[in-house]
Amino acid sequence: MMLPVTPALAAAGDLDRAVAALRGITTMRASFTQTDRNGQSVNGVMTLKRPGKIRFEYQKGVPMLVVSNGKSLTLVDYEVNQVQRWPIANSPLGALLDPSRDVKKFGKLLPTGNSDVVSVEVRDPNKPEFGVMTMIFTKNASAPGGLELTNWVTLDAQNQRTTVRLKNHRYGVSVADNSFTYRDPRKTSRRPR
Repeated sequence: MMLPVTPALAAAGDLDRAVAALRGITTMRASFTQTDRNGQSVNGVMTLKRPGKIRFEYQKGVPMLVVSNGKSLTLVDYEVNQVQRWPIANSPLGALLDPSRDVKKFGKLLPTGNSDVVSVEVRDPNKPEFGVMTMIFTKNASAPGGLELTNWVTLDAQNQRTTVRLKNHRYGVSVADNSFTYRDPRKTSRRPR
């Protein structure tokens, strides 16, 4: 006689499946649309490579680049020649970039009301300054682990909301390591020799 799966057991299984789906991605490219709290949207291409490397290349005319080399996340603004860098080691973004860390320590399932959708909220209660990231997965048999990351929403420490939606996922693509480097726009302060 089979016993019915209780919601608590199903939920624990869904969190395991979401973690397995993230861990199953070795490389991935996808188109993205990023929308800020004011409803302004930009498009581009996201490239991901394990462990911990990601690149958000924005559409032509958007002079920005976001790239992670696995240790830090760098925002390059070519319009004002500025580079900002943050460590990713303990941030919620680390759940996406390095799921070999204990995602369950910082992640919890959120109810979706749809058995084909899994929603995982990631936050470190000891570091609220890192914000909150909610990842949404949908069932897809061709995706690693049977779940495809379709979008995520981040809330930073100032409660600024950003939504990223992915489409046209391509898994196992060839990605060179130099994809996660960038041209530094800052002027060098060294004098010519």
